[in-house]
Amino acid sequence: MKQKKTSSDAPPLEYRRLQGRLAEIGWIALGSLLERSRPGQGGPRYQWSRRVGGKTVTVALSAEQFQWLKKAIANQRLAGKLLARMQQLTLRYMWKNVPSTRRRKPLSSNTLGTN
Repeated sequence: MKQKKTSSDAPPLEYRRLQGRLAEIGWIALGSLLERSRPGQGGPRYQWSRRVGGKTVTVALSAEQFQWLKKAIANQRLAGKLLARMQQLTLRYMWKNVPSTRRRKPLSSNTLGTN
């Protein structure tokens, strides 16, 4: 069995920076926004759609709600990207620093989840 000495559990600098960025994110929301700009299209000018219980729900919004929700949805997407990168760094750290099993051949980075 390949034994590696585990170093302190202090995350690397990039990981800590991502944690800080994640902590600064404000409100988050899921869904999509639609702004109808052409006159005579019918229906509400601002709409928000999202999945609830396997069904799509659409709600009419005011201009102020639309702008606020636009920022919250952008925050949600940024949070997802930050979390994905943090997961990559977590796996990379684990494969390098936590004792593993013996393998006949090395695992690919795709299998390791570090790509």
